[in-house]
Amino acid sequence: MLAVRSRPRGSVASAPSLLARAVTRRGLPFALAGLAASVAVAVPIATAPSASAAEPVVVANHTFENDNTHGWAPRADETVAVSTAAAHSGTGSLLASGRTRTWEGPTLDLLDTMDKGVRYTISVWVRLAAGGGSSQARLSVERRTAGTPSYDQVVGNTNVSDGSWVNLQGQYTLANDVEFLSVYVETASGTASLHIDDFTLSYTPATPIQTDIPSVRTVLAGHFPIGAAISLPQTLGEHARLLSKHFNSVTPGNALKWDATEPTEGTFRFADADAMVDFARANGMQVRGHTLVWHNQTPAWVFLDANGQAMTPTAANKTLLLSRLEAHIRGVVGHYGSDIATWDVVNEVIDENQSDGLRRSRWFEIAGLDYIRTAFRVTRQVAPDAKLYINDYNTNVAAKRDKLYNLVSQLKAEGVPIDGVGHQMHVNVDWPSAAETEAMIQKFVPLNVDQQVTEMDVSIYTNSGESFPTPPRDRLIRQAYKYRDLFDVYKRYSSEITSVTVWGLADDDTWLDTFPVVRNDAPLLFDEQLQAKPAYWGIVDPTRIEATATPTTPTTTRPTSAPPTTTPPPTTTPPTTTPPTSAPPTTTPPPAGSCQVTYRIVGQWPGGFQGEVRVAPGRALTSWTVGWSFANGQRIDQLWSGAYTQSGAAVTVTNAAWNGGVPANGSVTFGFIASWTGTNAAPTAFTVNGAAC
Repeated sequence: MLAVRSRPRGSVASAPSLLARAVTRRGLPFALAGLAASVAVAVPIATAPSASAAEPVVVANHTFENDNTHGWAPRADETVAVSTAAAHSGTGSLLASGRTRTWEGPTLDLLDTMDKGVRYTISVWVRLAAGGGSSQARLSVERRTAGTPSYDQVVGNTNVSDGSWVNLQGQYTLANDVEFLSVYVETASGTASLHIDDFTLSYTPATPIQTDIPSVRTVLAGHFPIGAAISLPQTLGEHARLLSKHFNSVTPGNALKWDATEPTEGTFRFADADAMVDFARANGMQVRGHTLVWHNQTPAWVFLDANGQAMTPTAANKTLLLSRLEAHIRGVVGHYGSDIATWDVVNEVIDENQSDGLRRSRWFEIAGLDYIRTAFRVTRQVAPDAKLYINDYNTNVAAKRDKLYNLVSQLKAEGVPIDGVGHQMHVNVDWPSAAETEAMIQKFVPLNVDQQVTEMDVSIYTNSGESFPTPPRDRLIRQAYKYRDLFDVYKRYSSEITSVTVWGLADDDTWLDTFPVVRNDAPLLFDEQLQAKPAYWGIVDPTRIEATATPTTPTTTRPTSAPPTTTPPPTTTPPTTTPPTSAPPTTTPPPAGSCQVTYRIVGQWPGGFQGEVRVAPGRALTSWTVGWSFANGQRIDQLWSGAYTQSGAAVTVTNAAWNGGVPANGSVTFGFIASWTGTNAAPTAFTVNGAAC
């Protein structure tokens, strides 16, 4: 039986938010980083009664009129009171003033309001008080189990100012047993007073899953297991029924990564991952362990030297780093033993723009290839019967594929115990072709390694400039045929492909809703109501693709056509990929003759952030070089749509082979993932081809 959440109230927190990276549909929270007691959560697959689409149920609606605070309180020493100085609607709002720390702000106790396993929509309007300037606000949930707090981000950093109201809206599912639960608003920087107004908490009653359609796992039983990446909420209610009906493998999306399992040295946390592994065991499902070593979602302490300073490439630091790596793997892999039979040991280590093909991550800078050798060697010692994988994205691009092939070939020749290659396959409705995918698989056959598709989804978008209010039917049909064509390839190579995993269970929870831009994507087999889409029939019975009814309308906001762009992963998540042979779309140009560089933080989390730089040179260029200096020790880990070097604070980015040409009134955009500690101020000066811009 499922344990219900406990009811005792706790005190209001007075410690800074750690903002554990959670996966919600608004930003890849694939794991609520909690500490709930591990429980078996086998869910009987009962036939659900038919149900029509339900109307949302409003649980709370706070407008802050007539001096009514509705129970909102300060998180620490600030003051929270109704104010008539600004209002989103009516005449009143709630003002948090006297803030002295960024994490201070209005908070609301939800312990007796939220029920476990229900997917809620949380919405609030926010602005800074007059004279507050600008900052970024975010909406989060704090929960505590056995006195230990966890922080789940519902809406990430969003630009706010003292001039207008901004809506923070996201979804949240309580998946843990808790004794304290609250929602709160804070800022990423600064302590200006802030207003909130028109808070709503609502949910839509779950639609029963379809029980009269074939199970995907049964249709594919003669070929390979089919898996889904999940977070803890997917092991509850209708999501659990959908998962158990159609899939026979699961991947904990975030709960096994380093920041979730060992946030501080020697202190391991397994509660969420344990619950998912228990669910899999109870329902006869395999588990893929993802991932032991990655350049993202690694806590900052891992790369600090014995004196607490950032590591430099010395023999002593290499020894220390590899010892931490070994201890981490022994702690995590040893905890699960035979319960996890497949591990993504290292993730995304290839950079095809480097002559040797190796990503210049902190791991590589300090330890060279020895971090990969050590990771596989130690994992084999701890789990001698497990299958060990090297996992990467864009492996259907020849340059990336070939560099990965060379690395695997070298390491296997050295005796490094690599059993398989993982192909992420974050693709879209137009790319890649079946032939490109077949070439990807064929490339690794001579190495005599297993191959798995580890993180598949099919975006309905072909470039970063598109956005649809609802997925158009023509895109859903194209998506279905893409699933059909790619699964046809996988099935033809079922002697090589030993598992296929889609990156998510249904469209109500996908990282692509916020990456590379915020928009409504629909990349999976089941829609937001957990009902089968044409994509499902593309795998199960392609003859039914065109006949499948969909709840969406063909209304679009399709922009002027623009070619697709290659995009890398955000930290917490896998990368979305599109053909790298075409240039990114241009945006509205600045006035002729001017040069503008726009730098923005797309998303931020503890220790890392995703940045985007748009350059409008104001003149035609055949090649470009952009330079700036970071002020707070930020360090780029990965960059796309260009090549970069970083020396200390100084960053230099040059064009890729395909986007050097910029027309007179055009622009070019590139993005990156970087690390930060303490402060993450934007650069204040840029150069383009050596001249100030």
